[in-house]
Amino acid sequence: MQNERQPLYIQIQEHFKELIKKKKLKPGERIPTEKELMEQFGVSRITVANALAELAKDGWISRVPGRGSFVNDKLKPDQDEWAFQKNDSIPVAGDVKNYSPLGSSRRMIGLVMPALEDFFAIRLVAGIQSGLDDEKDYLVIVLTKNSKETEKEVIRDLIQKGAVGLIIFPVDAETYNEEILALKMAKFPFVLIDRYLPGVETHFVCSDNQLGAKMAVDHLWELGHRNIAICSDSPQPTMTVSDRISGYMDALKEKKALINPSLILTDFFVDYSRMDEQHPLYRYLKNNIATAFITLNGRLGLYLHAMANRIGLSIPKDLSIVTFDDPSSDYDCEGGFTHINQFEEEIGRRSVQVLLDVIRDPEQYQDSYQKIVLKPELM
Repeated sequence: MQNERQPLYIQIQEHFKELIKKKKLKPGERIPTEKELMEQFGVSRITVANALAELAKDGWISRVPGRGSFVNDKLKPDQDEWAFQKNDSIPVAGDVKNYSPLGSSRRMIGLVMPALEDFFAIRLVAGIQSGLDDEKDYLVIVLTKNSKETEKEVIRDLIQKGAVGLIIFPVDAETYNEEILALKMAKFPFVLIDRYLPGVETHFVCSDNQLGAKMAVDHLWELGHRNIAICSDSPQPTMTVSDRISGYMDALKEKKALINPSLILTDFFVDYSRMDEQHPLYRYLKNNIATAFITLNGRLGLYLHAMANRIGLSIPKDLSIVTFDDPSSDYDCEGGFTHINQFEEEIGRRSVQVLLDVIRDPEQYQDSYQKIVLKPELM
């Protein structure tokens, strides 16, 4: 490459422009894959993706999902078409308003979620579905099973199949998923829900997790509890967990209470299919180390309740539990838990509104981001 002082992605662009100009790459000829280019130039996937995206944007090459990149029949620097990035999948600066996947007149919206295993997730999906235009949009839900690698594959696959926008519930928000960063670089329409990426500007919709934790502590404190534990079985150290623990500690500091690290329980796994009397939480309950628990998801609250029953603890006489989100169904006649309501259906509806705004007018939201934080309530 001619100028080693140029950014690497520009050097790659210039390399292919020269090959095309000198007819060493002919019209319709396929250029190497991203993986091959990464090895050839010793650069990252992002660098290669940027180079190919710019070549496509300027009309030097065409990119076909699932097939690869090809030299254009004619050079059209001013052409306005879709360019693809990251494994031929991510559209760059295109007009998604009129894009019709696979010849359909309806638009595909992709929802990427770790799992569908509690009423929080079900209510979230219901909110998203209610926000879609039944005449124009349909929802495709893909689960990542809390795997970041699967999340990457799912994002690429949805776009290759024609999704014009994505709503993403990230698996892990403290270490960046490069596929989500690539979406941002490519200006592909997407919205994060429940979580956000610290230090990275994106559209997102979530509840105020710090405030929610403070509400839980305040409620339990008013009931007379002083040994209040907070626990999470999240498989990843997400910002949601971090914010809630931060709110928990801030609430105790306001009350001039000492922070007891042994009451912050996050490093454990729960097998919800069975009751494990050797589990640290079981021993914790049996030894009466805490008189109240805040669980960072409803499912864990139900499990803790079952453990307490097995031990013989009465709730709320012997033990109080406050959960994030209602672990019971909306049709539970026996009543639910005291919980922090994050208004998950509203989170779903608002995320769709944001996404459709971006799809309709991408230029308006190119450098400005909608960041919606809903106020939770203690129920």
